[in-house]
Amino acid sequence: MKLGSHVSISNGYLAAAQKALKLGGKAFQYFPKNPRSLSMKSYDHRDANSCDRFCQEHGLISVAHAPYPTNLSIEDPKMQQVMIGSILNDLDITEACGSIGLVVHFGKYKGHDPLQGYKLMIDMLNKVLINWKGKSLLLIENNAGQGVKMGIMFEELVQIRDLTDYPHKIGYCLDTCHAFASGLWTGHNWTTIMEKGIDLGYFTNLKAVHLNDSVFPSSSFRDQHANVGKGYIGENNMKEFLHSPVIRDLPIILETPSSQGYSHRDEIKYVYTLAARWDA
Repeated sequence: MKLGSHVSISNGYLAAAQKALKLGGKAFQYFPKNPRSLSMKSYDHRDANSCDRFCQEHGLISVAHAPYPTNLSIEDPKMQQVMIGSILNDLDITEACGSIGLVVHFGKYKGHDPLQGYKLMIDMLNKVLINWKGKSLLLIENNAGQGVKMGIMFEELVQIRDLTDYPHKIGYCLDTCHAFASGLWTGHNWTTIMEKGIDLGYFTNLKAVHLNDSVFPSSSFRDQHANVGKGYIGENNMKEFLHSPVIRDLPIILETPSSQGYSHRDEIKYVYTLAARWDA
């Protein structure tokens, strides 16, 4: 299992990869730039390339995550241009670091017509990807339904990808907390969800997983992550998920709280015990 956690790039991209390895991870996620800014980043190409080489040497898989303000369904024309430039900047860094893709949340549109939100998202994806020539994918992440209930069903993600001009440049990232908070996953219906996702072709293009438990119950539409096995999803449901064949070969990333009392190193060890049957 290619398990790891989100790590900081405060000391650079290579240092982030080295930290991931020290934590016992085989994968990791990072923000390519300030997670709260859409400003363009001039980055150290040598550092990014060193990160790529280090990952190849140690069998690490990396995934980047776009900054929080990124919204694929933005309506303001000026902000659209800012968003496009920011995402392309993120993809450029993602590629330089040798990462498989850039995670971007499904769009959020607060207008009265939800269909307009989907149209804006498709247009944004086309404008970004017509200018993207790299190998790193843009990975659309399912939403929790907090604020706007867009992007919570497999059908939405599959349809959006299919309706773009560049579906081959798009994959998916599944967040377990988001799936639970949105009501897609109740904790007890994973087999049904998996079968639906297979039928729709969702899992064919799933490239990464965010492994997070939930502070709140299913269908709460509240996005707050808990440590694996310590939230409402619970240990048994997480164990069933981890034994699912559709996620077996994917990078699985923890975006959970970390403290001196319970670090990501501790949590990675714990999750490996839940998935021990894979190594049997």
